[in-house]
Amino acid sequence: MWGGRFAAGPDAIMEAINASIGFDKRLAKQDIDGSRAHAAMLAAQGILTDSDAEAIREGLLTVLSEIEGGTFQFSTALEDIHMNVESRLKEIVGEPAGRLHTARSRNDQVATDFKLWVREQMDAAIAGLTALMQALIGQAEAGADWVMPGFTHLQTAQPVTWGHHMMAYVEMFARDRSRFEDARKRMNECPLGAAALAGTSFPIDRHATATALGFDRPSANSLDAVSDRDFALEYLSTATICAMHLSRFAEELVIWSSAQFRFVTLSDRFSTGSSIMPQKKNPDAAELIRAKIGRILGANVALLTVMKGLPLAYSKDMQEDKEQVFDAADNLALALAAMEGMVRDMTANVANLEAAAGSGFSTATDLADWLVRVLDMPFRDAHHVTGALVKLAEDKGCDLPDLSLDDMHSVNGQITADVYQVLGVHNSVASRMSYGGTAPAQVRAQITRWKETLA
Repeated sequence: MWGGRFAAGPDAIMEAINASIGFDKRLAKQDIDGSRAHAAMLAAQGILTDSDAEAIREGLLTVLSEIEGGTFQFSTALEDIHMNVESRLKEIVGEPAGRLHTARSRNDQVATDFKLWVREQMDAAIAGLTALMQALIGQAEAGADWVMPGFTHLQTAQPVTWGHHMMAYVEMFARDRSRFEDARKRMNECPLGAAALAGTSFPIDRHATATALGFDRPSANSLDAVSDRDFALEYLSTATICAMHLSRFAEELVIWSSAQFRFVTLSDRFSTGSSIMPQKKNPDAAELIRAKIGRILGANVALLTVMKGLPLAYSKDMQEDKEQVFDAADNLALALAAMEGMVRDMTANVANLEAAAGSGFSTATDLADWLVRVLDMPFRDAHHVTGALVKLAEDKGCDLPDLSLDDMHSVNGQITADVYQVLGVHNSVASRMSYGGTAPAQVRAQITRWKETLA
């Protein structure tokens, strides 16, 4: 492909380090889509004859069918997917294949291919997140009234509802989804026609190729179009945040499914056994999801490091942009699908959730709020009185609702029997009616809002 400039071929080691066909063959469909759009535009502009354009179109379809059918022979000597496709096209259609590369470079070609591929991965992530959100909403709807402990520092804090906990992750994954949607809009500019770096002297129609490939517009600066990979970095950054959210939920599922908690039972479909301990049922899917962020974050850091010192425009360093993105996308898609499956299949152990909800003096804040609301006590004083009552209950080996009224009077004589109305976990969650609170009525309102949004 170098023409007459080089008298000898590359060293075997140079060929090995230079070739990318081992991984960029994943861009075959995108490369052929881009070439078909480019050929059609060249013909429409009179740069290519209609007969040559038709031969190229049919030839490219033949190449695609060979690749998809597994009969295509990829060559390392041809370096990358672009030259492999072009070489095979020449074998099929002859001379017209040599005209396809008019008014473009591999620089704008690869940027276009990669953008098309990353855009598809963003769409896949959006679909995966939507399915996961729907699974979480299903769990929330079933358990809008079920009480469970809410934690801070992994210590019992206040009672919440199962539905409220599920909807917390709906909100997190919704933000992930919106980040993918936002990044997709920003990246949807077509590099094709930027050529090597300076554009081209041929009278091309970049708006036509952009439209044909589903882009909103052509990129406005040819140097920028071929030299940046921020669209891939945005994908990886968003994927990293999403993987972090998946990891947090996976950690909770690992804890909740343990013998010490027994909050949930995970289905056999997403669990494994032990080779030596017959009783074991391990939450391996959750554990593997928890680990996926390492690969995805690593890909993000790797590509940032590749790009950080590159002058304009294209440098061969940028060939290192794809493998980590491919790996991250594969693993994010797998993690989303596995989490959706686990959520749909898991069973909440309602009795265990409710028993745990009342432990650890979880209604202490309700008691303090009652002192403020009924006795007009300053909150700091109420906090102190409640703390003393918690200490008393702890010393007596009981929970707050188990203290007698005389016990409470030993700390504050103004407390009345009405206080017991706020010490039950169901009363506690029902009272949290502030917008976004854990009250079942609020949870159902959020479920309705999200069901309408996703519909």
